[in-house]
Amino acid sequence: MTRPGPLRRFLGNDSGAALVEFALLLPSFLVFLAISVEGARVFWSYQTTITGVRDAARFLSRAAPRDICASPAAIADWNTRLAEIVRDTQGGDTLFPMAVTIDTVSASLVCGGSGLRGGDAPVATVTANLSIDYPFQGMLRFAGAETTRIRTTVSDSTRVIGG
Repeated sequence: MTRPGPLRRFLGNDSGAALVEFALLLPSFLVFLAISVEGARVFWSYQTTITGVRDAARFLSRAAPRDICASPAAIADWNTRLAEIVRDTQGGDTLFPMAVTIDTVSASLVCGGSGLRGGDAPVATVTANLSIDYPFQGMLRFAGAETTRIRTTVSDSTRVIGG
C-alpha cells in the first residue's frame, strides 16, 4: 500500500475551492452592486429635479396674473421664487448627497398665438440648468481619470391661468 506524498494530498484536496471561487467573484459582484445603487441614486436625483421644475411651472401658472403679457419683463421677477421651489423639491432630507446640482432656474413667457383650447393665453416656461455628477466620480479620479460634470436642461411649459 502506497501513501500519497504531501504534495499529491494537497493538490487532491478541494475542500476550499468554493471559498477561493467566492473570493475571486466577490469584487465583481460588489462593483455591479455599487453601479446599480449609484445609477439609481443619480436617476432618483434627476427625477426629483424634474418634479421640482414641474411644480414651479404649476405655481407660476396659478400665481402670475393673467394679464402678465401687458408687461412681459415682469416674468423675470418670479425667477427667485421658482428657484426656491425647484431647490426645495429637489433638496429634501436624504441619506446620500444629491448627484444633481441646480445651476440656474429661469422663466420665459410667450404671449398670444399659443393655439391652446380656450383661446389665446400666455404660456410660461420654467427652465432649469443642471449639472450631474458621474457615478463613482471619486473612484475615477483616484484611478487617474479626469471627469467633468454632465450639463443638461429641464423645462416645463404651462398656460398662465392667473391668480
